[in-house]
Amino acid sequence: MLQQKPPYPIESVDNALRLLQMLRDGGSIRLADAAAELQIARSSAHRLLAMLVYRGFAVQDDTRRYAAGPAIGVRAIGAPWLHDLRRLAQEPMEILSSQVEETVNLVVRVGVTIRFLATVEAASILRISDRAGTVMPAVGASSGKALLAFEPEERLRNLYLGKGAQLAGTALTEQRFARLRAELQRVRRLGYALSREETEPGLGAIGVAVTTATGSPLAGISVATPISRLDRMLEPARLAQVFHCRDEIAELTAGMDLATR
Repeated sequence: MLQQKPPYPIESVDNALRLLQMLRDGGSIRLADAAAELQIARSSAHRLLAMLVYRGFAVQDDTRRYAAGPAIGVRAIGAPWLHDLRRLAQEPMEILSSQVEETVNLVVRVGVTIRFLATVEAASILRISDRAGTVMPAVGASSGKALLAFEPEERLRNLYLGKGAQLAGTALTEQRFARLRAELQRVRRLGYALSREETEPGLGAIGVAVTTATGSPLAGISVATPISRLDRMLEPARLAQVFHCRDEIAELTAGMDLATR
């Protein structure tokens, strides 16, 4: 059934949604073509596409074309407890952000990707901005690696070397998989994971996993920082603050109903 146009359409929202449709159906688009299709100025089209890139719905390739990003086509998580998780994690994240003066993120892992549920931005001028709603590969993100560290060998091989991974284009080479295995062993030993410019240039992060009472991974917490400040997050006092935030969230969420998890 075709839907009627709303009586009070918001043009900028409609243009952004039309861009999503173009990326979904065509795979990629040039800035000039996007502006012509929407009948708007190139500068306006550029601003819309920049926001889609920021939220993971588009990526820009080496030829400057815009292609569909990882957030397009991902399935819904279908977990009503996520609202409670965000609410309960908010205060510990705010405290941690104020202590370390860096941006703190809350994520969950779905297959080979992580999804950012909430962000508490640092107050400093040079900081990492809000990533809530963003979808990215788990293998490059600190929180993603912290969560992957709980997976058994067979499951990891299926995720990254199996037929499904080959068909989805997310498969790793045997060499890259071996490096991932070695890194996850270090994560299990240390209790945290690092990302050094693996998700974007100039960005570093430290990630930990929040677990349930039974020891299953529930969510990930990451502290994102300019790469020049990452090493200071490894100081014992700061690590203790990250671990305390992790444990506090685990305690606060211990009573959540995870029946649909």
